[in-house]
Amino acid sequence: MPLIPEEPQIHESVPGPRATPAAGRTAPTPRPVPGPGPRPAPPRGAPAASVRPGKPGPAAPPRGPVAAPPAQRTSSPQPPVGKTGTAAGPQLQLIPAPAAGAVDAADEAVDLLLDSGRAPGEILVLTTGETHPWAAHELSFGEASYWAQHDAADDVFYADAGAVRATGRPVVIVAVNGGADEVTAQALPAAMARAGTLLIVCGDPQRINTVLGAPA
Repeated sequence: MPLIPEEPQIHESVPGPRATPAAGRTAPTPRPVPGPGPRPAPPRGAPAASVRPGKPGPAAPPRGPVAAPPAQRTSSPQPPVGKTGTAAGPQLQLIPAPAAGAVDAADEAVDLLLDSGRAPGEILVLTTGETHPWAAHELSFGEASYWAQHDAADDVFYADAGAVRATGRPVVIVAVNGGADEVTAQALPAAMARAGTLLIVCGDPQRINTVLGAPA
């Protein structure tokens, strides 16, 4: 008759159901799970810990009171675009160009203003020398039709710098494309008075400064 052992031996590496210990024997303490550092094994026969160890790592700092959001920053009112920030007058911009290219420079300035969102009716272009081609074309249909477009104020208007009937607009562009120095000397202050927020002068800076009596 074969010898039957009192208790079958079950190796931990062999999967399968755990054997129920015989009555009167203490179950062996489970092997601890390897962690980040060596853990001392509890003494044999000691009861298993009832609380599972937490996740290894530094403890989270205690959460304090939540800070109030920072107060909304306020800034001083900013001047509108095109203003110098003072009530002295409109902003002045000079675009260097020879007399022969002053009209082209003025036309490019108009395009940039329109692309930036300016309404066509806000722009007035003045010439000190030869009449702008657009004005010459419209005047060929008669002055009544020409000035009716000025009064409608729904498109860019072109006129001679000496045209008294041309009223002010937010943006005035002066093309110094020739003419006598006296004309230019009178046209620039008059254009400054017509401009609401921005005056652009296209021409030779040295000549402009000389005409206005400023150092070159």
